[in-house]
Amino acid sequence: MTLTSSQRARAAAISQQLADQLTEPPQPNFDDGPASGLWHGQALSKGAIGVAVLHGVRARDGLGDPARVLPWVRAATCAPLSVAAGSGLWFGAPAVAFALRTAAPGRYLPTIAKLDASIDDATALRLDAAEQRISDGRHPTADEFDLVRGLTGLGTYLLHRSPADPLLTRLLTYLINLTAPLPSPHPGGAAVPGWWTPSPLPGQTGPADGGHANLGAAHGIPGPLALLAIAMRHGITLPGQAEAIDTISSWLEQWRQPGPAGPWWPEHITLPELRVGATRQVTSRRPSWCYGTPGIARVLQLAAIAAGDSERQQSAETALVRCLSDPGQLRQITDPALCHGWSGVALTGLAAAEDALTEHLPQSLTFAVDELLEHALDPMPEEYPGLILGKAGIALTLHQLAHPHSEAAWQSCLLIN
Repeated sequence: MTLTSSQRARAAAISQQLADQLTEPPQPNFDDGPASGLWHGQALSKGAIGVAVLHGVRARDGLGDPARVLPWVRAATCAPLSVAAGSGLWFGAPAVAFALRTAAPGRYLPTIAKLDASIDDATALRLDAAEQRISDGRHPTADEFDLVRGLTGLGTYLLHRSPADPLLTRLLTYLINLTAPLPSPHPGGAAVPGWWTPSPLPGQTGPADGGHANLGAAHGIPGPLALLAIAMRHGITLPGQAEAIDTISSWLEQWRQPGPAGPWWPEHITLPELRVGATRQVTSRRPSWCYGTPGIARVLQLAAIAAGDSERQQSAETALVRCLSDPGQLRQITDPALCHGWSGVALTGLAAAEDALTEHLPQSLTFAVDELLEHALDPMPEEYPGLILGKAGIALTLHQLAHPHSEAAWQSCLLIN
């Protein structure tokens, strides 16, 4: 997509304004309870470490003071960094290591080396448990494999750190094996996909009634598909990888729903829906990176590119074009953030447009970009400084729009490139 000079200037100015609002981190709250804001610091989504990425990228492009990075790194590391089960690409030691490599390449090397040792140990232990779970024929939890705190996120870090690492090979092999069907949660029922989780739907009370599959890019099966596809684009091809990419792509295509304004995907599939082959969700919900057409279409596009399948690629791109051209879907977006707001839609569309075969995709981004420029400074329900849910992500998206040749490695935390 080619922005006009006035759009670029406006994007640059708003990015600068937001970055200037994030000069100094707030004083940490040293209440160490589970709900304490102290732990937000090491969260890429909400906290200080995401702001370090913003200032690091801007400084590398000659548009910010590199000295702004360090206070946010200190704020992010004032509590012990987590390598426990809840840690992952977006939280804890992996998030901090990702941010340091992205914001300040070549610096903090002793610290990164210590973090990497802990990350490798934790990843190996998680792979041990996941491989045993597969061997036992049990169903996974979502945070075993998802992007946010699961093995897909850890694999994303490994891919960008050291693509030849044997630990990454082992992790990608696990994702390939994740695609093998598993027995039904109910005795005598038909097999379910290997990524079927036994937990109830988010917000559901009562029994899970057989579990569900998540179709969101953040927490669902599109994340593993994206990592397998991106690894293949990096020249990594393992036995069964192409078949795993086809298996997940075909499943997502199976649940693609027709609509008068274009195709869309449900957010989840439950066991009753799987049995009848139809979703109870009657229409598309908010389009976003984390759930909905933008994130899924980009992942399917990446998978098709990796497989060399131009027909599938054009199908994914058409779905994205129709979504970005549908006011009925777009009016459901209510904030400017990356995860589920205008920044995420614009950035995902921009990444897709750079690879597009479909000529209408770059032009279809115009409305989303204009809306982001219009609403970038809108107040949000919760004012986080961080990258995924806060001001830093909005500022970096605008920076990318204003400076399209800026290093885009930070976007790998969304698995859109």
